[in-house]
Amino acid sequence: MARPRKPLLSRQLIVETASALVDAEGLDAVSTRRLAAELGVSGPSLYNHFRNKDEILDAVADAISAQVDLSMFDEGDGRDWRTALHDWAVSYRAALLAHPHTVPVLARGPGRRPAGLRLADAVFGAMVRAGWPPAQATRVGALMRYFITGSALGSFTAGFVGDAAAYDPADYPHLGQAHLLADRGEGIDEEAFETGLRALLDGLELQHRALTLG
Repeated sequence: MARPRKPLLSRQLIVETASALVDAEGLDAVSTRRLAAELGVSGPSLYNHFRNKDEILDAVADAISAQVDLSMFDEGDGRDWRTALHDWAVSYRAALLAHPHTVPVLARGPGRRPAGLRLADAVFGAMVRAGWPPAQATRVGALMRYFITGSALGSFTAGFVGDAAAYDPADYPHLGQAHLLADRGEGIDEEAFETGLRALLDGLELQHRALTLG
């Protein structure tokens, strides 16, 4: 009986394996040696597809960028620029929250990553079409990335312990309910994101009106 063949090594298989490893154990868990062991191949075989660990992590990050919905920026979509930014921000954050350990890599910007560059191009192009001057459109894209990636770096509520004794009212008179935050994390974090996003978009809309009316 013939032996079962090993899966053919490919960029996609390497990226999928590295992504699963990052999701499970964090960025520091990824090394060419560890990946080779996970894939059941020799270390040098990885270099036929990637030059080093950084290239692999770039590809993992780009695969996450590719999951972000950009359809709202299509010229025929019909959503106005504010709604498009809102819907894109929600999709972008969801992709990041599914892979939180990779957020620091994505926060560095697209570099040469194709999906990341398509994302930046879509946002910038939509803002220019909506009447934002190019310099302002660049700033809009930048501030949106700051806000979205920042919101995905960690949970606000998870930063509080569930022990009421940690919040002695003599020292922290306003944190009497802080020990309850951890159990309500997802809802509070989601509402905080929406509150901040609406406030940000409200401010941008005022600027956009001034540009178009002035």
